[in-house]
Amino acid sequence: MTTKELATLIGSLNELDPTAVMEKLKAKRTLPDISKYRKQYDVHLHETLEPAKRPDKKIKNNDNQDDWVKVNRLAFPMQKLIVKRALSFLFGSPVKLLCEIEDETKQLNEKKVLDSVDQILFDNKSNSFNRKIARETFRSTEVAECWFAVSKDEKHEDYGGISTNFRLRVMAFNPWDGNELYPLFDETGDMIAFSRAFTRDDDEGKKLEFFETYTEKSTILFSKKESVWQITTTPNILEKIPVIYAKQDEVEWSDVQWSIERLEYLLSNFADTNDYHAAPKIFVTGKILGFSKKGESGTILEGDKESKAQYLSWDHAPESIKLEIETLLRFIYSFTQTPDISFEAVKGLSEISGEALKMLFLDAHLKVLEKREIFDEYLQRRVNLIKTFVGTLDVKLKPVASKLRIVPEIQPFIINNIKDLIEMLSTAVQSGIMSRKQAVTLLNMVDDVDAEIEQIEKEEKERNTSDILQPVF
Repeated sequence: MTTKELATLIGSLNELDPTAVMEKLKAKRTLPDISKYRKQYDVHLHETLEPAKRPDKKIKNNDNQDDWVKVNRLAFPMQKLIVKRALSFLFGSPVKLLCEIEDETKQLNEKKVLDSVDQILFDNKSNSFNRKIARETFRSTEVAECWFAVSKDEKHEDYGGISTNFRLRVMAFNPWDGNELYPLFDETGDMIAFSRAFTRDDDEGKKLEFFETYTEKSTILFSKKESVWQITTTPNILEKIPVIYAKQDEVEWSDVQWSIERLEYLLSNFADTNDYHAAPKIFVTGKILGFSKKGESGTILEGDKESKAQYLSWDHAPESIKLEIETLLRFIYSFTQTPDISFEAVKGLSEISGEALKMLFLDAHLKVLEKREIFDEYLQRRVNLIKTFVGTLDVKLKPVASKLRIVPEIQPFIINNIKDLIEMLSTAVQSGIMSRKQAVTLLNMVDDVDAEIEQIEKEEKERNTSDILQPVF
């Protein structure tokens, strides 16, 4: 749909059938199969736990009657682990805001805009919110966030000193919670509208249907009451779609789903085998004359001279099963670029350097680079939207906010070796290839870099003065 066609459609809302309008806004989009993803993600819903997929075994008891023996049904939350590790490496460290303020004549206003953006993100707990967004993308294949202004009774100046009674808030839209997402793009790939279908329960527990659409000009709410759709339109003062949308082709574990199912099948069968054969068994030929008492040392069986007893040993241990289990685990970790950082995997490692840690997590960091194809653009759109809101709160800041370049930068999670990092930065400063300010910034151990530099220089000056005044014998 083109922008012109969308404008014509919105302009004719009162003349058209609401159902037909909503179908056009959906643009015949195929929704992700959330029920399938939920069964794979939730360990309690795995197929290996279903009696229909893995039925109990029928055997003959001592009375030659049919009896049923419960089989082992084992399931493992590998899908959840893959998602957790991926989002932890992607957003385990806070996203940095990079901004160079160069225009001295506009420096104060640029600082106001930057402080406002930073405070709005802080108020909305962006660090944890980023992880929520990543989780929904990885397990649902898509997610959206919607920003909206909330009017408060009292004014505040938290946003860069701007006096306002508005607060900017954000909420996530994800299919996992029952939302149907319908982004609408024009012929150039730009999103010209975003719609969401959802239901809510009224006070009597009845399901109410809603369909809301966000455009640059307005927000349109379709609400169904007593089988009749009603339409409410609200102007969009931001003049920008207040929704950011992210999508990936498949869930995070899609390439190894078969491996996980095979692993659960093998381990369930292996558990059954252990139940039958783990305890020692004795095979007897001939006639048994008697047993020893429980706990009695010495002979445990008595038989005639023709009898023979021997333990049944597992001469051919299931090495092939063990090999397949280990191979499947390696495939699952490798194909999803998920590092195995369990205690068993790392307990043999001695103290290693920072560079060695980077190599250990190299595959996970390469995966972060791939995910940045989605989230660099996503986070940049978020910042641009917040800048627009700041310019709306204070019209004097609008030209500055639109031109100020604020770039969010994702910092992949890494366990830093502080000793190695300090030595490296100290060497760089002493050799003259890095400033002290940059070194303190990269060390990331203080909140106010400028204040820390000032304190360091003050202490150095005091030490130098003390050294000069010390008597020499």
